[in-house]
Amino acid sequence: MSAGANLVSFVAIGVLVGCGVTLLLERSLSRILLGIILIGNGVNLLIIFGGRSGRAPVVGVTEPDRMSDALPQAMVLTAIVITFGFTAFLLAISYRSWYLTGDDEVPDDLEDQQIVRRAARREVSTADLGGEPPETDPEQVDAPAPWQRRREGGPG
Repeated sequence: MSAGANLVSFVAIGVLVGCGVTLLLERSLSRILLGIILIGNGVNLLIIFGGRSGRAPVVGVTEPDRMSDALPQAMVLTAIVITFGFTAFLLAISYRSWYLTGDDEVPDDLEDQQIVRRAARREVSTADLGGEPPETDPEQVDAPAPWQRRREGGPG
């Protein structure tokens, strides 16, 4: 039996990544966390199977043409550390959300709620049509900062 990749391993990678993407699209932070972990493990397996198999890559012990590729192993170790850090960050966010609100559901923000209401009423959004210059465009001009108002002679 060969030590390389076969169809079953690639199907397993596809299942891991597919389940991870499905969980990543949920509104619960714990499911998003599990999705990130599954995607990370699937991609790590894909990177490992992309390398050349062989003997230990130690010069003087193994012939150069029989050595395995060490780069995928190094990339996977780096990816494991990055995934662990990201997992810890998401776990902290999830715990804080649960502590403050009692659940880890990500609510819609105000703009998302407005878009849903407009879509239900079949209204056209107030999109920037580009007819006005940037100086007078209400979507692009911020209110001047307090230090700018003082410099221009305005109140403040």
